[in-house]
Amino acid sequence: MTNTVVIIDYGSGNLRSAAKAFEYVIRETHMDTRVVVSSEPDHIASADHIVLPGVGAYGDCINGLRARSGVVDAMKQAVVQNGQPFLGICVGMQLLASVGREFGNHDGLGWIDGDVVALEPKDVSLKIPHMGWNNLSTDGAMHPVACSIEEGVHAYFVHSYHMRASNPAHVLATTDYGGPVTAIVGKDNMIGTQFHPEKSQATGLRILTRFLQWKP
Repeated sequence: MTNTVVIIDYGSGNLRSAAKAFEYVIRETHMDTRVVVSSEPDHIASADHIVLPGVGAYGDCINGLRARSGVVDAMKQAVVQNGQPFLGICVGMQLLASVGREFGNHDGLGWIDGDVVALEPKDVSLKIPHMGWNNLSTDGAMHPVACSIEEGVHAYFVHSYHMRASNPAHVLATTDYGGPVTAIVGKDNMIGTQFHPEKSQATGLRILTRFLQWKP
């Protein structure tokens, strides 16, 4: 039976780049999986894997997501109730938090306890937003998806905020940008990357492959 990975379209995120990256790894690994970009609740609720991208301000993204009729309820059904694997990318990862503190306080999905706060590098010469390639440190994380990352490999970041998880065990990888910055979070059947795996070449493709193979 063909599996389906649904990339949620809620008006935020580089959907085509994400879809092309998933299509590439599916071809390369000969998976019986199809990629669907959709905002239809029925597609989301019945998906085998769910991806939430996101680019822009936290408040705009969470409001845009909630404005799509039935989408958040379908996500809850698939991810929280049915335990389907979920990947959040960039702001899509940040929306997992309890609250985002960008231009005010905005309630998030609350699936991973914590808040999203501004980057405050100790080195004042470091520019915000953090943009470009930075190395990843997993500190030996044994998560089925994160373990595909070799210590010190690089990934591509574009962001001014990051998640501050309440439980350190939910932080699977960090990067250094004038201090530790959350790069990957995970809890149960949910994982999120602050960086863009679809733009992170071999490292990102390995993460997408392991995500599609993941059966939590």
